[in-house]
Amino acid sequence: MGKLQSKLKRSTYKYRPDGIIEDRTPTKAFQEYTPAHVDTVSVVAALNSDLCVSGGKDKTVVAYDWKTGNVVKRFRGHEREITKIACVHKSNQFFSASRDRMVMMWDLHGSPQPRQQFSGHAMVVTGLAVCPDSSQLCTGSRDNTLLLWDVGTGQCVERASVSRNLVTHLCWVPRESYILQTSEDKTIRLWDSRGLQVAHIFPTKQHIQTYCEVSEDGHKCISCSNGFGGEGCEATLWDLRQTRTRICEYKGHFQTVASGVFLPRALALMPVIATSSHDCKVKIWNQDTGACLFTLSLDGSGPLTSLAIGNTISLLCASFCRGIHLLRVDHSPELELREVAAF
Repeated sequence: MGKLQSKLKRSTYKYRPDGIIEDRTPTKAFQEYTPAHVDTVSVVAALNSDLCVSGGKDKTVVAYDWKTGNVVKRFRGHEREITKIACVHKSNQFFSASRDRMVMMWDLHGSPQPRQQFSGHAMVVTGLAVCPDSSQLCTGSRDNTLLLWDVGTGQCVERASVSRNLVTHLCWVPRESYILQTSEDKTIRLWDSRGLQVAHIFPTKQHIQTYCEVSEDGHKCISCSNGFGGEGCEATLWDLRQTRTRICEYKGHFQTVASGVFLPRALALMPVIATSSHDCKVKIWNQDTGACLFTLSLDGSGPLTSLAIGNTISLLCASFCRGIHLLRVDHSPELELREVAAF
């Protein structure tokens, strides 16, 4: 197990802060590790600073040590593709959702069988969020419903349904009772878990909203849009506090933006975010101005499906065709992103 071989990384493009001038950067070597999956990887999430958890079309949930390039454990139980993964903060436990309409809870150091199962949706489960104290789980589906679960008992305690609300993603706001949700109806909703009621609806976007992420301080959130040929294909920054208004938009991808993350503040002098897209590109943006600071092209990877922060300088990016990419943020002397491994 472990490292297999070194190869040359694909070319990357560096964008100056004005977003107009681009320079080709030198290629560097990267490592190809033992593959985590045998098919498309749908989602990747960080369990801690060493391990990630991923799922995909092979119906398997995999815990992987991305620093050594080894599979730690495989979890089998779902009958169809894994769609979402949610990790419990500062824990060895995590949840997986699937096209089989089931949600399962796993323990890294426990049995390879699910610790708990949650069954209640009529269609594929497309949203998964754990509350800050891990006592509750919220799930969403293409069946237009959100369900709130007691993690300890596995019982559904609240149910809410909104017509045409085909859920695409859920994210629990840190230290709050609120849950952020994106939908195919182009709407971003903020739910209050106390009674599972809609607390706020953000201005409707022009395209399907594919993903949402909340900043660590709970003050801001990102939503991502689908699109093609540069139409749509943007990420949007919103204020989650009293005004709940749009702050900035990040435009430059040419296909659906599938994921976005707030990067650790230690990475740069200014706040930055990263996005991944079906156009095979990962972009780093100045959060305040919307300027694209760097673009990494992962040619041959197919659509990039998911992004996760590995540690203060590393990103994990799931893809259709080439598994999971380990990306490193460098300052040499400007902010750059390079691929250092794939698994």
